[in-house]
Amino acid sequence: MKFNKWTLGLAAVGAVSLASAVRADEAKPSPLQTALSNTTISGYVDVSAQYNAGDARGWASSTPGGSGVLDGFALNCVNIAIDKPLDESPWASGYHIEMNSGQNAINALTGGGGSATTLSIRQAYVALRTPVGNGIDWKIGAFDGITGYEGNTGYSNPNYTRSYGYMINPDSEVGLLGSYKICNAVSVQAGIVNRLGSSSGTGSGTSPELSSKSYIASVTLTAPDSWGFLKGSTLNAQTIQTFDSFGANNYSVNGTIATPVTGLKVGLAYDKVQQLGALNEGGDANIYGVYATYQATSKLSYNVRGEYVDGQNLPFFYLPSGGGPNNGKGEEVTVTVEYDLWANVVSRLEGRWDHTETGGGYNAQGNADAFLVALNIVYKF
Repeated sequence: MKFNKWTLGLAAVGAVSLASAVRADEAKPSPLQTALSNTTISGYVDVSAQYNAGDARGWASSTPGGSGVLDGFALNCVNIAIDKPLDESPWASGYHIEMNSGQNAINALTGGGGSATTLSIRQAYVALRTPVGNGIDWKIGAFDGITGYEGNTGYSNPNYTRSYGYMINPDSEVGLLGSYKICNAVSVQAGIVNRLGSSSGTGSGTSPELSSKSYIASVTLTAPDSWGFLKGSTLNAQTIQTFDSFGANNYSVNGTIATPVTGLKVGLAYDKVQQLGALNEGGDANIYGVYATYQATSKLSYNVRGEYVDGQNLPFFYLPSGGGPNNGKGEEVTVTVEYDLWANVVSRLEGRWDHTETGGGYNAQGNADAFLVALNIVYKF
């Protein structure tokens, strides 16, 4: 076949048009690219080594799920989070998926933290905003609990080991939670959650009625910049209410207060849980906590925590006593030194003392005192 110059010219034009169409298709975002825009992946690996003096278990037998470490190494948690946060638009939408595994991992759907040997869901919710007033942000699904001074992400807490106050608050909930910022100084949260969806089992309790719900609420006050050295200080009041005879009510008041000393902050915490009805014979616990954090340099910080505990008739709460492991009064003091030598790494050395006042003991010899030393290393990505 012979080609003249007109045939070659038309072929060249067609090739250019086809190439342009291909480039246009490549430039046009696919539905998948659009859905994944602004999505981030993050997480952490949390490991530790711990020594318990005299085989006294103390905190090791008091952690959620009974997963404490005794004289050994531990993979506490491997955490992976996929997140598309809300943007500034009035009808913003997004999602958060957080999965974890390990000896202190949290499973939001099957009953709490502790020895999650398979990949478990800690959080998985759809985030939505409705343009009412300043905008109400909603979480629908499984999300972290809102009560207590300490949170589920271990390295964000002042100390490596958990507080007794953490133990009596639900680590996660399944339901609906709304957040509203009234102004820079005041924000509130409120929601309704499944009774059986409270993963720790320590907050919203249990009920023979699957339709039973718990109601959660909180208010947070933040000191404005005009308050001088107190600026940024926070005060939180939080509660969970069940409104029937088979549940549990939680109350938490806590705050972090800046001081005139540069780098020094003081924290105060009060946590209370009341289990209602004949199933638990009206068990309750009151826990008082004091925290102090001193940021000596950009890498070095010192953290101290002290707690007084008074609990009775709570099947999930361990403090040895003559009346059984579900009753007791006691104290704990924890001292933590953090020095972040490597990039993206939290490294902490911690010592802790637990004491029971009401008989029993932390080991077979009946020791009323328990001591531990722990090294905690966390890599954040």
